[in-house]
Amino acid sequence: ARAIERAAELVAEGAHIIDVGGESTRPGAAPVEPREEQARVLPVIAELRRRFDVPISIDTRHAAVARAAIEAGADIVNDISALGDPEMGGVVADSGAGLVLMHMRGTPATMQQDPRYDDVVSEVTDELAARLEAAIAAGIPAERIVVDPGIGFAKTFEHNLELLARLSHLAKLGRPILLGVSRKAFLGALIGGAPPAERAVATAAACVAGLFQGARIFRVHDVKIVREALQVAAAIQAISSSPA
Repeated sequence: ARAIERAAELVAEGAHIIDVGGESTRPGAAPVEPREEQARVLPVIAELRRRFDVPISIDTRHAAVARAAIEAGADIVNDISALGDPEMGGVVADSGAGLVLMHMRGTPATMQQDPRYDDVVSEVTDELAARLEAAIAAGIPAERIVVDPGIGFAKTFEHNLELLARLSHLAKLGRPILLGVSRKAFLGALIGGAPPAERAVATAAACVAGLFQGARIFRVHDVKIVREALQVAAAIQAISSSPA
């Protein structure tokens, strides 16, 4: 009931997509068995589908959960493992669902132990390119795929900032960029150690920076604040990019 109530709040604030997940993927999080994950998300997705006319995204790295969620009404699979489950590509291809491929190394339990890159932007871009190629080879049309650099997933504070500063490099993949920076720890560090609930303005600032670097989908908790910031930034961007 609380999940449905929260979704209603997000829709009222202007969310274009509702993302539903039954397994925490924050650093250090323990895995959840697919059966338990389904028990958590399927009733929510079915009720969301009945009540709201917005696309529903299932945040899962398990093909069995994705399949059941799509049958319950999900339209998009948000896969932090970028087809880490060998059956995921076939599930998405056969269903006609959209797909988000996110960059990560390791698992949520291990990803922050010692992330290292020689050039984080180039390596993230190349690794996403390989996953994009795998998705297309699995039969998923490119136009149904979105890429996500995985801010905070196997990334240090410095990696996160560099990815945001050079996000436009991912444009060479030719797919829309999803940015998930909402309330993340690196933002708290930038503003003096603020707890997650007090990072909404910092989130909005990071999303505006992402917009200017080419991001087009923003996964956030504080929809109204970020949406308004992006509306202003997009209006300015439209004028600045038009011929004088």
